[in-house]
Amino acid sequence: QVQLVESGGGLVQAGGSLRLSCAASGRTFSSYTIGWFRQAPGKEREFVARISRSGGTTYYASSLKGRCTISRDNDKNTVYLQMNSLKPEDTAVYLCAARWWTYSDDASMYNYWGQGTQVTVSS
Repeated sequence: QVQLVESGGGLVQAGGSLRLSCAASGRTFSSYTIGWFRQAPGKEREFVARISRSGGTTYYASSLKGRCTISRDNDKNTVYLQMNSLKPEDTAVYLCAARWWTYSDDASMYNYWGQGTQVTVSS
């Protein structure tokens, strides 16, 4: 089992940057694929990015590709999401999730979730 805690959200002007962190507990962190998702009020949860167990493979949603980078440090049990050139439409609660061993872009396939961190982008 793994517990996830997100941090790093906040209020930023359009064009600004934020780095989100997802800190995990547990000794088997490196056995989990980690995904970032976001959910805006009244909208469905949306895939943002995912990273493989070793960190060697990453994948991004087209809406954010080129503007964000996902990375992980398995020694620190932490995954990061660096977001640049933020737009007002990026405003949402950002959540990280863990899935045992294999990849998925489907939120329903993830077993463990953090509580989320709010990102607000002003115009």
